[in-house]
Formats: sequence, C-alpha cells, structure tokens
Amino acid sequence: MSQTTAAPAAAPRSAAADTALVAVFAALIAASAVAPAVPVGALGVPITVQTLIIAFTGMCLGPLRGFLATALYVALGLIGLPIFSSFRGGIGVLAGPSAGYIIAFPLFALLVGLVARWALARLTGWRLWLGMFAGAVVASVVCVHLLGALGMAVNGGLPLGAAFAADALYYPGDIVKNALAAALAVTVHRAFPQLLTRRVLRAR
Repeated sequence: MSQTTAAPAAAPRSAAADTALVAVFAALIAASAVAPAVPVGALGVPITVQTLIIAFTGMCLGPLRGFLATALYVALGLIGLPIFSSFRGGIGVLAGPSAGYIIAFPLFALLVGLVARWALARLTGWRLWLGMFAGAVVASVVCVHLLGALGMAVNGGLPLGAAFAADALYYPGDIVKNALAAALAVTVHRAFPQLLTRRVLRAR
C-alpha cells in the first residue's frame, strides 16, 4: 500500500506564550525609564532610551504583539504608575509637551513590527539589519516625530514651525537608537528564528 504524506500544517503560536512576551516586553520598556533622561530644548522634553527599547520590541514581537506590549506600558503609566521618563505617571502627562511622543509609542511599535516582519521574510545578513534600521527610521519620522512635534505645538504653545525645529534636535539620537535596536533584534532573531514565524508541524 502506498502511504501519502500530508502537507505541512501551520500551528498557531501559544496564546500563553504571546501573553507572556507582551508582559515581559512591557516591563522592559518600563525598566528603560530608569535610565537618566536628558532634557533638551526650551520645553525640556527629554532624550530617553525608551524609543530604543520600543523599536526593539516591535522588531522582536512583530506588529500586533509589539503594539500590545507598548500600549500596555502606556496604559499602566497613564493610570498612575511612575514608569514614564523621570518617574512620571498619571493622565496629567497628556497635558505636557511630551504627550505626542507618548501617544506615538504604540503606533511606532506597530509600524516597526510591520517592517520587521517584511524584512525577515525577504532579507538576510547585513541587508536584514539595514532593512530593519531604515524602516525604523522612516517609522520614527512619520509617527514619533510628527506626533511629538504636534504635541509640543499644542501643549507647549509653540508655533508649528518652531515645534518641528525643536523636534529636529532628537533626530541624531533616534538614528543611533534605531541602529542599535536593529542590531539587537537581528541577534535575537538569529537565536530564536521562530519568534515571528509560525511553527510548522509535519504529519507523519
């Protein structure tokens, strides 16, 4: 008798594992707020390492889980936990000049996660790092910097042009942080190649 082999079947990731990863990366983002913040510009919106960790989160977890991890972090901060930069917390931060950046965090993780998923499916070697890095820079510009500047204009009372000029101070640091996040994420995906892919079970 001939024996047929069934086609490979994709097994969904464990919901428990996904939940654990979301919680762990949310805690990692919160822990990054402990690093000293450097106030910049007239409004004193600080340079932090949080955007590095958020980019890393999106690159490692992908769009949905990266968004959920970052949104969990933001939600916990808004309900009062002192996990934003300089140990701030509470809904009052949305009345400050950094509100636009905080709102942008989950969207940034989502966009970076989409880039990472695309890059992992098509690129290898140094091109994988370059693809993640370039995508994170673009996502940062169209999301974090745009909303951040608007937040400074609305809550800081700056003219729109002045707000975008103030935001430009953060570009060099963000480029460096996105490069580091991409390098770390590539290392993680080499060690855990199924982190953003579905496991395949072959019927026997």
